[in-house]
Amino acid sequence: MAKKKHEEHENHERWLVSYADFITLLFAFFVVMYSVSSVNEGKYRTVSDSIKAALNPVNSIPSSRLPFSIGDTKPKMISPEPDSINDPVIRRMREIVTRINPGLKGDIAEIKIIETGHGAIMISLPESILFQSGEARVRSEALPLLKALADVLIEMGRHIRILGHTDNVPIRTAQFPSNWELSAVRAVMVVRIFSELYEVPITHLSATGFADSKPVATNDTPEGRTKNRRVEIIVLENHASEETLDALLPKENASAPLP
Repeated sequence: MAKKKHEEHENHERWLVSYADFITLLFAFFVVMYSVSSVNEGKYRTVSDSIKAALNPVNSIPSSRLPFSIGDTKPKMISPEPDSINDPVIRRMREIVTRINPGLKGDIAEIKIIETGHGAIMISLPESILFQSGEARVRSEALPLLKALADVLIEMGRHIRILGHTDNVPIRTAQFPSNWELSAVRAVMVVRIFSELYEVPITHLSATGFADSKPVATNDTPEGRTKNRRVEIIVLENHASEETLDALLPKENASAPLP
């Protein structure tokens, strides 16, 4: 009697092969995605650091680096402007004028304190602040102003030129035969007050009269003549020469000053 053949069992686990392949593909996919995301994160950090550096240049540039401008091929040292050296002194003198304003006759606004170049400071005092018309005696009301200015001048220790100026209206008196004498004596009187009353060293002082040879305004109007009647205090650098002083003065109608 023939034996019956056993029917082959159907393999129900073949799906595991496909499942394993699928899992392998998923694993490879996530590995690739992770790699891509890691690269992007690195780029992001690089860009982020660059942005932070751009927004905070002080923190990103070492302190030893010199400042520079866009387009420069070499770093440049930043130097202070030469004319800024006298700024504190000029501000102090202007404060003095403002503080001593009461009691002074004339237009206080006409007092000028400026830097004229070559390291020099010019203080221009109108006639009405210092003198009566046609006279050379300094008004007592002007003494506090001159005292305060003298204190600053002593501290500076520079050479000081006092320059007297008039308008072109002739003067003929026993004391002043011409405007040359008037302008020179006015300058000398300011020098004497500085040296004898307020102890400015005489070796730092000199006086010159220019009469009407150095006008700063026209002599054809009353207003212009008023501006021309003045005394200028020129504070020079210690090494300044006569040529430097001449460069600071007006050139109109220039003529030789009184010796």
